[in-house]
Amino acid sequence: MKTWNFEELHETPSQTGGPYVHIGLLPKQAGIEVFENNFNNDLLKNNPAGERIRLEGQVFDGIGIPLRDVLVEIWQADANGVYPSAADFQGKAADQNFHGWGRAGADFKTGVWHFDTVKPGTVPGRKGSTQAPHINLIIFARGINTGLNTRVYFEDESEANAKDPVLNSIEWEPRRQTLIAKREERDGQIVYRFDIYIQGDKETVFLDI
Repeated sequence: MKTWNFEELHETPSQTGGPYVHIGLLPKQAGIEVFENNFNNDLLKNNPAGERIRLEGQVFDGIGIPLRDVLVEIWQADANGVYPSAADFQGKAADQNFHGWGRAGADFKTGVWHFDTVKPGTVPGRKGSTQAPHINLIIFARGINTGLNTRVYFEDESEANAKDPVLNSIEWEPRRQTLIAKREERDGQIVYRFDIYIQGDKETVFLDI
């Protein structure tokens, strides 16, 4: 029987998303019908509690050009601040009409991605703290070796944002603004705009998770 010397094992090399990321993860957008139930950007089922919103944006490279082959995933709590997987841990029931997770590909022409979801509630943080309403977001794209993790906060939650432990951990205060989504009302729908900058003067704060 072979015994393993874990000091000799090395980390598996990472790879970029490559040009075929949509075929593997969003085949329907690539025009390929593979799955009966496709992952998508609609987190709503039936009639979930809370304010329905659309989260949308673009991902820009270091010279300001929008990337059009980006894949975005989000993970968030429901309107009551409960993650589906943490319902038992928190002692609260998760909203059964809300998925909590979604996947979207950027439009191949414009680079715009979007999600239809609900505005999340506050969630518990470490050491008794409270985290402001936020959405966890990760992007995958050609040329990015590992997914880039960040968070989306809301500009109309300034009081909660001021107390959020993650935002406050960003020492240079102006950089915190790169995680704030801007609110607008469009044809009766609440839309939060969140653009992501990979590099440059406007570079978004990414989290080491």
